[in-house]
Amino acid sequence: MSLSPHPDRALAGKIAARIASRARELGRPRVRLMHVCGTHEDTIQKHGVRSLLPEGVEIIPGPGCPVCVTTAREIDEALALADRGVVVTTFGDLMKVPGGGGRSLARAKADGRDVRVVYSIYDAVKIARASGAETVHVAVGFETTAPSTASVLADDGLPAGFSVLACHRLVPPALAALMADPEVRIDGFIEPGHVSAIIGLRPYEELSRAFRVPQVVAGFEPQDVLMGVLMLLTMLRDGESGVRNEYVRVVSPEGNGRALAAMAAAFAPCDVAWRGFPVIPGSGLRLLPRVARRDARERFGLRLPDDAGSVPAGCLCPEVLKGKAYPDECPLFGADCTPEHPVGACMVSSEGSCGIWHRYGAF
Repeated sequence: MSLSPHPDRALAGKIAARIASRARELGRPRVRLMHVCGTHEDTIQKHGVRSLLPEGVEIIPGPGCPVCVTTAREIDEALALADRGVVVTTFGDLMKVPGGGGRSLARAKADGRDVRVVYSIYDAVKIARASGAETVHVAVGFETTAPSTASVLADDGLPAGFSVLACHRLVPPALAALMADPEVRIDGFIEPGHVSAIIGLRPYEELSRAFRVPQVVAGFEPQDVLMGVLMLLTMLRDGESGVRNEYVRVVSPEGNGRALAAMAAAFAPCDVAWRGFPVIPGSGLRLLPRVARRDARERFGLRLPDDAGSVPAGCLCPEVLKGKAYPDECPLFGADCTPEHPVGACMVSSEGSCGIWHRYGAF
């Protein structure tokens, strides 16, 4: 696969040549870099970025898909609400994600449950207001969507029957878990531009100080990704382990202060499991007491066991999310597991690595 037609294709070729030169200067037989953003993986596959890298330089997809890391237990919680007659709203990507028994929200909808796809939490509020029914929005996403949830929770005029099943995740604690895992062995990280536009650079700087791992925040054009690789190789060559910002046109060091303030007013960090990971300390968001009446888990007394839902037999989703396997190394990929009939969550979402590889024919 070669780089697809693009106005800056020549620039991409020049950056790729510099990457090859830098890799020779580094003198390592293998360099493993990880990104944690589904949009980065889409760019890499769509434009054939990996084909421009020299032998021994890898870009590994990590847990950059919020739908993919939502656990089977959380899907089962949403299913339990739908089975009770609650109107459940969520984003389209979550509909086919299997719960513990393989059942999905799409299946529940087909069975007559009132499950609705919305484009934003604001649509969910409109549904609750128009119907007058108990309505729960399954709120997934990283720091990019959490501010929207927080802004809605701050509204004192919400319908009485509206509540939220909070399934948000925070990226920096997951990065810390990856950096601390001796089996992962990542030499550098390409950090997500969308998340970084909210949180800024400081959380990454804390991680670099703790783990001595270089990081680069990168944008989403193929040239952005290639520049991220070049910057990381340069940092490795020079023995640097800080944070560099390639995406300066969008990301500022301090992030988005208003979004961060909204999150702090509605949420507190909590320990939560990720699909494919054990419980990661401080990686989730729970509702603060001032908005606790909007917490669907408390409102409906959801008490599912911690081990609800196991990984389907043969599915390598956990290994893909941890960067321990590529999607096409899974024996189910493209055969028993397809976007039309997904077995694992990584095949469901448009940001999931398996779904992206299948979409662009990476067999």
